[in-house]
Amino acid sequence: MTTVLIIDDSPSEMAKFRDILTRNNFKILEANNGEQGCLMAAEHLPDVILMDVVMPEMNGFQATRRITRGKTTAHIPVVMISTKNQETDRVWGKRQGAKEYMTKPVVESELINTIRTVTE
Repeated sequence: MTTVLIIDDSPSEMAKFRDILTRNNFKILEANNGEQGCLMAAEHLPDVILMDVVMPEMNGFQATRRITRGKTTAHIPVVMISTKNQETDRVWGKRQGAKEYMTKPVVESELINTIRTVTE
């Protein structure tokens, strides 16, 4: 079973992701900020991380950079999912190490296909 770490500070977004992933038989871990997400990534080594961008203290770009450049976490694919939909955001996200960049609201089939693609 694929383990997905969701890092998002919005309870409503977290609930949406939880519903989609549960329906599609994924194991879910949840972190509500970038710092907690980085710690959980290192502790649990999930198969993939869904990363929000706009979060207090440590944003998703910073957390993605830390995870994708960490010795024990660099192999974990990060999919950034944000309301920020400018091309510069996509480019910056990929420069921080994200494998994919999606915009909210996500379409369930696209999210599941993206997770499967980056974990193959």
